[in-house]
Amino acid sequence: MPNATLRRAPAFLASVTNTQEAYTAFAAGADVIDCKDPATGALGRLDLEEIASIVKAVSALAPVSATIGDSFEAVDHRVRAAQEVAATGVAIVKCGFDGAKGDMAAAEALANAQLGEAKLFAVLMADRVSDFSLVPHLARLGFMGVMLDTAGKAQGALPQIMGEDRIRAFLSIARSYGLAAGLAGSLRLSDIIPLSALGPDILGFRGALCEGGRTRVIDEARVAAVRREIDRVAGRSREKSVA
Repeated sequence: MPNATLRRAPAFLASVTNTQEAYTAFAAGADVIDCKDPATGALGRLDLEEIASIVKAVSALAPVSATIGDSFEAVDHRVRAAQEVAATGVAIVKCGFDGAKGDMAAAEALANAQLGEAKLFAVLMADRVSDFSLVPHLARLGFMGVMLDTAGKAQGALPQIMGEDRIRAFLSIARSYGLAAGLAGSLRLSDIIPLSALGPDILGFRGALCEGGRTRVIDEARVAAVRREIDRVAGRSREKSVA
């Protein structure tokens, strides 16, 4: 994933559920392939063998990340899940935080876990966290980045749940601590230009890539449409630099 200090069009993260979707997403322009089971939650974990299969198929072509799941009864369960996902060979392990009292302890436990070469990427649920106070601690603990997402997909896209000022503040805080900063959460094609103007390093998509909703199969044409819109951002950036 790109360095948080760079200012350019955001990287395009596409969440996939199997190897065929991974190939489709990469071929149509995704920069990062993200393994996720949308049928089991916002950060639903795919079968470990499926994740390993995706890693084998496309990790030489694009970075592969994977979510560890949505809810855990104890911190050690969360750590075990992260270790299992890391063992599949993914480059990035994505772990969610929803503003609970145990978030700090969970982040520290994850940072101390044996994850091999995999890097940790935090996901804050915008419809649940009350502030961004965890972000500095994530940086201190060695997380590579942090992303805003949404837990309740029926509530709408991220910009409908969180105002521009708060999204901008999140990105500013993440950048100030040297973290890559991402935005996701039922993002639509129409969200790309306005959100890109705020300077995120990554924009993440699932539902917008599927015909009929996020639990359906990824459609190549929809992936390509997102790619074209992000490329428009890059074009605008080049025009401004020339001017």
